[in-house]
Amino acid sequence: MEYEIKYQPAYSLLEVNLEPNESIVAEAGAMVYMTPNIKVETRKREKKSLWKSLKTTLLGAESFFVNEYFAEKGNGKVGFVPAPVGDIKHLKVKPGKGLILQKSAYIASTNDVHLDTQWQGFTKGIFGQSFFMLKVSGQGDLFVNAFGAIDQHSLGAGESLIVDNYHLVAFDDVCQYKVKKFGGLKSTILGGEGLVTEIQGPGEVYIQTKNVREFADWLWELLHRRVEETAGRVSGEKGQKTGFSFGRRF
Repeated sequence: MEYEIKYQPAYSLLEVNLEPNESIVAEAGAMVYMTPNIKVETRKREKKSLWKSLKTTLLGAESFFVNEYFAEKGNGKVGFVPAPVGDIKHLKVKPGKGLILQKSAYIASTNDVHLDTQWQGFTKGIFGQSFFMLKVSGQGDLFVNAFGAIDQHSLGAGESLIVDNYHLVAFDDVCQYKVKKFGGLKSTILGGEGLVTEIQGPGEVYIQTKNVREFADWLWELLHRRVEETAGRVSGEKGQKTGFSFGRRF
């Protein structure tokens, strides 16, 4: 299967070229365009396991249904984009060498790549973004997305890297990891970092350059006054129409 990732790193688009009988599975809603000879089959995420499909949907923030794209009567192509404004990266999944993904990082994969939720346990997950991350296994091609660009770090045996939880995209499942506080209690509360994940090699770590939580906070700082003013005007207009305002009747 041939593919091209266009417009990196800010507005990445994945274009996959399929030969007859080749297929690719993608997150629901990710398709942008396709040639007319592409056949689409909507199915549950894991063909052979209803429980795994439900678990990945409820706990891993992924859709229950996915779309599988096939080329018929010649070669065809399909274009995909993720919801976040950012990069797409191709990763190879091999037997005995899977990955741990932050939820919502998945965009597409070949048919023999499988997703499941991994229980992090109270010592690993209670302080993270959620109790669950996605565990990827099988064999084939995996495409992940990020908010911003993707920064890759190669860790040798015994080497460690501490990553802000909201910047972590993925890492090899052979790595050891634990979620912990950023410094002492004062640094955790006041230092702006909150909680972090320490990852120990050997293995690869993939980090996104932007933070969704910080971006949302920044947008709210710019917009909250206008939102509150608009809400106040709407409330006042409704009060005039109904004859009520601030609990008093005119």
